[in-house]
Amino acid sequence: MRPLIPPKNKVTPGSAGGIVNVYSHFFPVKKHSEGKKTMGRTKTGDLYRAPFPLYTVHVHKETGLVITAGGGGASKTGIKNGVHFLSLELVNGQHSATLLHSHDTNTRATMNMAIGGDVMAAGQDGCCSLMRFQQRSTKESRKAGNKQAGSGGEQGGPRRRGGRGQAKCAKDGVEMRDDSSHLVVEELGEVCSDLSPTDALQKCVRFSSDLSLLLTGGADGHVRVWEYPALNKKLDFRAHEGEIEDLDISSDKKHIVTVGRDFACCVWSEDQLAMGLCWHDNMPNITDKMYRYQACRFGKVEDHPGAVRLYTVQIPHKRERKPLTCYLTKWEGQSFLPLLTKPCGREVISCMDVSETGTFLGLGTVTGSVAIYIAFSLQKLYYVQEAHGIVVTDLAFLPASGKGQSVLGNNEAAMLSVAVDSRCKMHVLPNRRFFPMWLVLLLCGLLVVGAVLLLQHMFPGFI
Repeated sequence: MRPLIPPKNKVTPGSAGGIVNVYSHFFPVKKHSEGKKTMGRTKTGDLYRAPFPLYTVHVHKETGLVITAGGGGASKTGIKNGVHFLSLELVNGQHSATLLHSHDTNTRATMNMAIGGDVMAAGQDGCCSLMRFQQRSTKESRKAGNKQAGSGGEQGGPRRRGGRGQAKCAKDGVEMRDDSSHLVVEELGEVCSDLSPTDALQKCVRFSSDLSLLLTGGADGHVRVWEYPALNKKLDFRAHEGEIEDLDISSDKKHIVTVGRDFACCVWSEDQLAMGLCWHDNMPNITDKMYRYQACRFGKVEDHPGAVRLYTVQIPHKRERKPLTCYLTKWEGQSFLPLLTKPCGREVISCMDVSETGTFLGLGTVTGSVAIYIAFSLQKLYYVQEAHGIVVTDLAFLPASGKGQSVLGNNEAAMLSVAVDSRCKMHVLPNRRFFPMWLVLLLCGLLVVGAVLLLQHMFPGFI
């Protein structure tokens, strides 16, 4: 996805109708009705609203920081490009976000991102820019210079930390707080991740689990792999005819999976094609060019250490008058045999994420809806229709360990979603109530004893 710059005469701030008009301008699809939504929920409030379109979001496991980025691109529309660092808190059971730092990315919008330790790999046009973020004391921050001086003063409701002197009031009346520590972003360099002759664009980026490799996929169909942190190019091969939509690498680094606009899902061993996957072998009504792959993710298997699953999303290649159903497929992570395929609605899927434990899958759609599924059964647990006014661009589950666990609260899972409407929203799954097995067995035993005593009372000599 390239930066979407809303035409000024088509949208007004705070106008939901204007946002839908902008969406129609960029995505001319016909609206459709799926009937009554039994899983539909009331729209969630905004956790945070940025002054620019948001394209990517991540949660830093070690610090609990929420990192989201986007912008208006190189067009001279007055829409900024930047990366925002948010502090996430749980207050009285409600999540709130505080803007800690805003990093200006000049004329380049960050379209995708991966986090490795304290380093962020950001896809900006045809390059992958690497930035280190750290929290420093006030003295250290001042010594670092004034590199970030022009990145402050952002609009929006959340508070912003940093800055000297007494707390001041922002335009919306929210207090600006002054803390003794500041977040500093340091530019480490960049690598070229796409060599398209026109409109070069990095489509996706990943770190390997041990942070020894950095992988990027470009609009030119090439996968590029760098040794990290040295950034020596290790591999550069053409994986697809056309744009790469998504890629991921297994935890043991033996396999790279890529999906592209050429209808293919490929499993690679280094730069050698190991196999191509086909999700509809047992579905004769679906032809080869009817669907294409949109996203792929490896995930753990809960309570099975070492086991891995691969999840892919398939969306219709062409938009029909009567929208076709999208599908979600689970694969065995070593042999890549298909285990389960389930329909996931008629809204076209735009992005996917897998929770840290591998328990849940998150899906976002081009119409702004958000859903959470059980990874084991691919059963839908949570759904909010049109949570955003426009295409959902990225999702991120809160980590189940580290500082992310402290803001999870009394919830089984929580997931962030961002969209081109500049909003970041929180979606939570409350803990499901389960009866302990010993209590179930005890109740069953009591029922049996009660039934026997009742029969003995009604029919003396029964036993």
